[in-house]
Amino acid sequence: MKLHISLTLALIVLVLDLVSKHWVVSILLHGQQIPLTDFFNLVLTYNAGAAFSFLSDASGWQRWFFSGIAAAASILMVYLLRKHTSEKLFCLALSLVLGGALGNLWDRITLGHVVDFLDFHVGGYHWPAFNVADSAIFLGALFLIVESFRHKES
Repeated sequence: MKLHISLTLALIVLVLDLVSKHWVVSILLHGQQIPLTDFFNLVLTYNAGAAFSFLSDASGWQRWFFSGIAAAASILMVYLLRKHTSEKLFCLALSLVLGGALGNLWDRITLGHVVDFLDFHVGGYHWPAFNVADSAIFLGALFLIVESFRHKES
């Protein structure tokens, strides 16, 4: 996959993430929920930590720690996208992860937390709220796992 295609896909993920977060912030108050189905709500939450609110109650250092990791990982992903243009699934996966990482990085730098709003639940049990960036990162990671099995040596 050519580098400009990979970066365009990452940009599309980034824009979808930022637009969706802006929209949710404009229609909901923090903590407010809008039930859409029996298993899905829109809810506005803020996550100052990492996945599943890891370190969200730390004193603030985690903002810059996670921002630094995301920035370094993004630079590495662009390098890998440039180096592995012939590996389409790998590039697709990295493009999704890159776009998601940049979306959450933008939130951390500009807001000090990540905006989450997708709330799936079953029988009173809620999966931690997440966003478009998280979804892209998850999907990209899944594709990376699939890719790792495709090239496994016998």
